[in-house]
Amino acid sequence: MLTFAKIKNIGIILTRYAGTDGVTLETRKWCHVLERMGYNCYFFAGESDSDSEMITTVPEAFFDHPGIQKIQKKCFGSFTRTSRLTGRIHHMRKIIKKELYNFLEKYSYSIDMLIVENALTIPMNIPLGLAITELIAETGIPTIAHHHDFYWERERFMVNSVRDLLATAFPPNLPSMQHVVINSQADNNLSYRTGISSHIIPNVFQYAASAPSIDDYNKDVRKDLGMEEDDIIFLQPTRIVPRKGIEHSIEVLNRLKNPKAKLVITHSAGDEGMEYQDRIISYAKLLNVPLIIKPEIIGSERKITPDGRKIYTTWDIYPHADFVTYPSLYEGFGNAFLEAIFFKKPILVNRYSIYQQDIEPIGFDVVSMDGYVTDEVVRKIRYILRHPEEKKRSVNRNYELASRFFSYDVLEQKLSAIISNFEGTTSERKRKAKQREFSMLSEE
Repeated sequence: MLTFAKIKNIGIILTRYAGTDGVTLETRKWCHVLERMGYNCYFFAGESDSDSEMITTVPEAFFDHPGIQKIQKKCFGSFTRTSRLTGRIHHMRKIIKKELYNFLEKYSYSIDMLIVENALTIPMNIPLGLAITELIAETGIPTIAHHHDFYWERERFMVNSVRDLLATAFPPNLPSMQHVVINSQADNNLSYRTGISSHIIPNVFQYAASAPSIDDYNKDVRKDLGMEEDDIIFLQPTRIVPRKGIEHSIEVLNRLKNPKAKLVITHSAGDEGMEYQDRIISYAKLLNVPLIIKPEIIGSERKITPDGRKIYTTWDIYPHADFVTYPSLYEGFGNAFLEAIFFKKPILVNRYSIYQQDIEPIGFDVVSMDGYVTDEVVRKIRYILRHPEEKKRSVNRNYELASRFFSYDVLEQKLSAIISNFEGTTSERKRKAKQREFSMLSEE
């Protein structure tokens, strides 16, 4: 008689588990909820900013590894590849695959399930995606593929010489996998392009916790940003990349005609080049808008540098903000939107497609724009800044709605349903057989 296996240990695979990028932030939320549910989480990552013994770091799994970067640059921008490039891809795949098996062996093959965070979604590291796909295909280990942004959603990946590999692993269609997307549009496109059905789990936030406020550490934020105490902070809590639509935030401040209004951007350009950041800086100068970009004093955790300077987190900046700008042209969901609601800040939102489909129908009270700034948008922002009671009513309503629809409790309910399904189809006998198979495969 077969007995159903209880999933206890979960391996989480991703290319980077560090900093404040969207995938890392959402992975931390999932881990928090999974541990709250009684599961143990172990990590396999290409880069990590933690020295936890629960994290296995393999440099080849990082998208910025020199060998991976050489491969990536030659995979995109043309429709054919050399046999030499194919050889390099598979050489790196074998290295990473061996490390994946070593990861399972490290925990005596007691990992019952995998969660792959975006590494089977966007082809930032093609050998990693292929290695993960082969691991799952060879072992049949239950796997949740958590998809944040697919390659067909990014113009830079559309011209490529690896369409065969993308079809194989981004994402793969394997019987032991369940796919999770973060919005309804991704669900529709995934089904249309691949025939794969998926679960929709939106980004969430821990609304049961209290938002940090101004304290002895972050009280100097305005001074360290070079601002006066009575300046009006418009906070753009995003990276400086074209899809964030930061030029709209600059236009808003120009049209407000308030000399005390300043735009603070928390992150720099990241991995998408400096051209857009240069454009934003010159555009702000052209419109005479004070623009503050100081990523050197904003990190993933608080700390004091050797020369005595404070490093703040984004959460240290939020309490000082008077208004949050979020005029994105496109978002997978909207982490910064949920964060602004958590800190009870009024928000300017460009009605990007995912917002219209999955967020707006809930009834949030925000200042919205349809692709461009209008006089009405500026009037509403000015009204909110001048009427604190109306602002308080609005942000409290948004907080209540977000607590109902995008909380950790929602995530727990959805994950519980998927994991229960895995437990109902994986027997203890099968699990022990897989342990023996892992051992044999890792020796090949």
